[in-house]
Amino acid sequence: MAMNKNTVLAYATLLMIFIGVLLIGLGAYRYEDIGWGFAAIGLGFFAIAWVFNALKGRV
Repeated sequence: MAMNKNTVLAYATLLMIFIGVLLIGLGAYRYEDIGWGFAAIGLGFFAIAWVFNALKGRV
């Protein structure tokens, strides 16, 4: 299977979304005392995933 730049960006976007959801979930359910920090980092991962998605087709 040949992976071009768009495929790599698509996989990176999916991975970043998964990690973002995982971090927000950890902050909400596991580490409630410092959950705001986990949520902030999770939102940062969403922002990076958004940039990766916007780059598809342009790189």
